[in-house]
Amino acid sequence: MLDCEVQIFSGVEAKMRLTKFTDIALRVLMVSAHDISRTYTADEIARELKVSHNHLTKVIRDLAKTGILATQRGSGGGFRLARAPHQITLGEVVRGLEGDSAIVECFRPDGGNCSLTPHCKLKGRLATAREAFLRDLDKTSIAECLSPAHAF
Repeated sequence: MLDCEVQIFSGVEAKMRLTKFTDIALRVLMVSAHDISRTYTADEIARELKVSHNHLTKVIRDLAKTGILATQRGSGGGFRLARAPHQITLGEVVRGLEGDSAIVECFRPDGGNCSLTPHCKLKGRLATAREAFLRDLDKTSIAECLSPAHAF
């Protein structure tokens, strides 16, 4: 899991947690951003990031579905960024992969199994916090997350 701190309301910081899936996706994009002309393979990135090849292929598939990665099958195939790293924001990636994930029971499409839902104001506050978190991530591109000294 990737913990991120963000200022949500004036003077108030909160931690939001991203899934391991999104954490891996962000790392894939950062590695891919170092040489945008190059095609990467799932095998080499799985080794580099020390993650399961099967899990990584699912991450790549979902990043391709969102239009963030371009994939190529066959000999010489693999994946690369579909756009320049400065055109891909962290918020876009998180929204694309996590969508409207239910951060609490009442966020589920079916309303969950919470007996407090009809009278609770928590959902509205958490929705506001989640949107503030994503807006903050929208301010940062993949390019801004790269360390110039580290070549993958």
